Amino acid sequence: MIQNNLNKDLERKIDLYLNGRLSEEEIDALWIELIQDGYYLDYMKSVANLKAIIEEKRESKTPGIAIQLRKYASYVTAAAVVIFVGVLGVMNYSTENSSPKSPIPEIGLDIVRSDVGVSSSITNEVIKKAIQLAADGSTQEAKELLSNELTNEEDPNLIAEFSITLGSIQYNLGEYSDAASNFKTATEQSGISESTLEKAYWLLANSYFQLDQLEEAKIAFQNTYDLDRDYSRIAKSYINALNAMDK
Repeated sequence: MIQNNLNKDLERKIDLYLNGRLSEEEIDALWIELIQDGYYLDYMKSVANLKAIIEEKRESKTPGIAIQLRKYASYVTAAAVVIFVGVLGVMNYSTENSSPKSPIPEIGLDIVRSDVGVSSSITNEVIKKAIQLAADGSTQEAKELLSNELTNEEDPNLIAEFSITLGSIQYNLGEYSDAASNFKTATEQSGISESTLEKAYWLLANSYFQLDQLEEAKIAFQNTYDLDRDYSRIAKSYINALNAMDK
């Protein structure tokens, strides 16, 4: 996802589709475009989920909204690692079942389903090993490896990357409190890149959302939005949805 991917015409088509105003041929053409554009595929998933969340909120004022939303995602299989190429935060979406299921149910780690193994975008050997361990099902060993590295590491950039990787594995295991703690650690590191900081805030926000700590989630989403980078547009949608829940 990058800011250069902005496409007003495609956004308009997505809006028309979600409001039931496209023909079958137009829908088919739209999906062909979306399959080739990861940014707008994620964008549509987010908007679709948020529309469902707002509608659900309007129908019910019951507390524990994040917990309530997760009941609708029971068909999502719990997994420690989600196999995606080049995507860190992804929402599961189905054209046959568009029930609300935010926050993001899982975090994709940079694994490719081939002989290559860990994505070439990952250069740190410790992170490579941890991701591969998690992909092979050895999640406890992966967590211990990263925890041990964090104990002795002093470089803020590596602390942030180790914390994000560890938090992502914990998140996918349903250990949201531990995940939030590690994502928060990443946000507290000085001198790290804005892209790393944004990623940490985005994942921290989703962890708080999973824990039903909606005010904290809103703050973290706002921090994500303020950085005005890859997740800014989606973060704004979450902020609007959370604000709508308060009405």
